[in-house]
Amino acid sequence: MSGFYPSDRYGYAELLTDAERAALLRLRAVLDGQVRPLLGDHWERGEFPDAIVAPLLGLNLMEPAEVAAAGETPGGLYAGFRNFELARADASVATWYNAQSGLFRTTVGLGGDAAQVAELEPRIRSFGLKGVFALTEPGHGSDIAGGLETRARFEPAAAGARSGSGDRTGAGSAGAGSWVIDGAKRWIGGAAGADVLAVFARDEADGLVKCFLVPTDAAGLTITKMRGKTSLRIMQNADIVLDGVRVDASARLANINGWPDVAACLRNMRSDVAWIATGAAAGAYEAAVGYVAAREQFGRPVGGFQLVQEKLATMLGNVTASLGMAVRLTQQQDAGVYRDENSALAKMFTARALRETAALAREVVGGNGILLENDVARFHADAEAIYSYEGTHEINALVVGRAVTGIGAFR
Repeated sequence: MSGFYPSDRYGYAELLTDAERAALLRLRAVLDGQVRPLLGDHWERGEFPDAIVAPLLGLNLMEPAEVAAAGETPGGLYAGFRNFELARADASVATWYNAQSGLFRTTVGLGGDAAQVAELEPRIRSFGLKGVFALTEPGHGSDIAGGLETRARFEPAAAGARSGSGDRTGAGSAGAGSWVIDGAKRWIGGAAGADVLAVFARDEADGLVKCFLVPTDAAGLTITKMRGKTSLRIMQNADIVLDGVRVDASARLANINGWPDVAACLRNMRSDVAWIATGAAAGAYEAAVGYVAAREQFGRPVGGFQLVQEKLATMLGNVTASLGMAVRLTQQQDAGVYRDENSALAKMFTARALRETAALAREVVGGNGILLENDVARFHADAEAIYSYEGTHEINALVVGRAVTGIGAFR
């Protein structure tokens, strides 16, 4: 099926099934009709458009009806193009959706035991249980593996006493005791609208990093909206303080027992970010093409100037290369091949390509490129956040460099 995306010149979307493309077209209709009209105003005000939540969740994108009716299971490429389609409209909207479908779902899927996954996975797919990923801290981002300061201590229940506080997750039965968590988290996207936070904390007993599903209404938990952002303004990031927050023993994800388990989650998540970066680049490119075709200067369309066409070709090359990398990485992961350096390379390259593409889009649209009404400005600003989250360019480069040389350059 050619022409599914104007920016997909090599036809990567043809690898999808007819049913998967039908589901994506249904998503596109909602994005075009109910999401895009709200973006500029909410981006300028730094607020999330709550009116888009019901239409998007009503699409049931994690288990679409078209795919089920065809007797298929949604594949990795479908999930990738779902992020691509969302980001092609807006990076904040894609980041918001992926907080549930990617970060939180992956954390529970890899970190929970069989009983926890069986209980929580259906609720996550339906958004019946909304959660977000809470790892980064005010003083620790790139060095979070060794620097994580949030602490958790286990307190056994007294004989005959019930353990822990209210458990909104329903994951497992109450254990014989509870965990008390103290610390702070930062940059946690979507926290205010979540039911639970997947909080990573260091166990005081053994020093290992573990993960806890903490209800957002727990006593001692404070969530504060971050302000003053110049990127991803629609996405609501939060500062979180945990002061003696107590959760039931069953709230701990049983299969996260140290940093290697956290790293396994991140390895999976970086492919999602590569798709988001690629989709945002496609959105910037397509907005620029639409503008230069209509805008006239010196008596003819701007798109007819040689220097503009060279920039458009560079932008399209970036999108095409990024799509190729994201598609192949996803195919490898679907085949069970997960390598840190592969996901790091894809995130590093696609985020850098997005940054260049958005800048070139801003250039060809001229002074009007900084106006929200022309779409390019959002992508230009949002590229900066995507360039840094889920591992900075430098950290991902060092992951790749370690694989290439066999020498770790981290200090």
